[in-house]
Amino acid sequence: MSVGNSAEHVAIIGAGIVGLAQAWLAAESGRQVTVIERSPRAAGASIRNFGMIWPIGQPHGDLYQTAMRSRARWLRLGAEAGIVVDPCGSIHAAHRGDEQAVLEEFAAAAPKLGVACQLLSPAEVLQRAPLINPDGLRGGLYSPTELCVNPTQATRRLPDWLAARHGVRFRFGVLASEVGQSAGRPLVVFSDGTRESFDRVVVCGGADFQTLFPEVLQNSGLLACKLQMLALAADSLPCRLGTHVAGGLTLRHYRIFEICPGLPSLRRRIAEETPELDQYGIHVMASQNDQGELILGDSHEYGSQIEPFDDVRIDEWILRELRHLLRLPAWKLSRRWHGIYAKHPDLPVFQAQPLPRVHIFTGTGGAGMTMSFGLAEDFWRSLQNQ
Repeated sequence: MSVGNSAEHVAIIGAGIVGLAQAWLAAESGRQVTVIERSPRAAGASIRNFGMIWPIGQPHGDLYQTAMRSRARWLRLGAEAGIVVDPCGSIHAAHRGDEQAVLEEFAAAAPKLGVACQLLSPAEVLQRAPLINPDGLRGGLYSPTELCVNPTQATRRLPDWLAARHGVRFRFGVLASEVGQSAGRPLVVFSDGTRESFDRVVVCGGADFQTLFPEVLQNSGLLACKLQMLALAADSLPCRLGTHVAGGLTLRHYRIFEICPGLPSLRRRIAEETPELDQYGIHVMASQNDQGELILGDSHEYGSQIEPFDDVRIDEWILRELRHLLRLPAWKLSRRWHGIYAKHPDLPVFQAQPLPRVHIFTGTGGAGMTMSFGLAEDFWRSLQNQ
């Protein structure tokens, strides 16, 4: 993609996946780019997720197409940047009748929506994803569009590629404590007292609502969302997972399934049987990274609900539901962690312009890995004539 004003020197604040996407698209357009990151290396939500590139989770239409454009860029990175990108696809497995009904309704509607997927029999599900629990398995919905990356590897390797391929300058371990104006240009003030002027600044601060432009972010509608996740050791697994795997609980989490007439009934059944799952936003998914670890999760706690301490009950409920979804000889946990990201209740990303040529771009929610590249394309295209 090529857009105007290639002489611009742009600062991107934040080296999570949102900031790295902004840096790539800005540099690809010929701009000079500096990325400023407070941590010595990426340490936030961008490295604490499943590593799922998940178009099937986006509403059909523009957002689904944005996810597909992001997917294409991930495949480019796999070919050009040495980042492992596995086109594994996904399966939503149904173990209850109402889950299977929703999958059938969605599969019937999918061709008109432009969504590639197909219903699978239980035998076909197990052929593609042999770790799914066969007991009570009704069938599944296969989508070929999902990718798997190792989020820690990808997020930390991408800066090296951007520097080598596009000349992006990185300043790690440096806090941008203020963004202002000087002589008509954006000015970044660093915590050590140094300053640097740029032609444009894009703030990609994730769930940090306090450091830069707190008055904007605190009135934006953005919420912090905490998720708890776990990993199983590779040596405890009898074979590869195959595709990404999601259970029937996930059908109530992603908006693309809201077109299904049977979804309200499924939601009511889950709320009546297991109200704790709704209270903590639990649905269960599994992904396997290039090291063989099985990444499991997750939960969702918002705003004032978030505590600094992880709730062991949430992990236990996640594992309880995963034991319905997967059949494993052992459940040998290798890691537990939580992540916190920013989410807007209505928008796929929150954008604001608090000062001339200074932009806030944050709040991709749990879809940062899936959407950031496509959203960054749209952002820089929108600036073509500015």
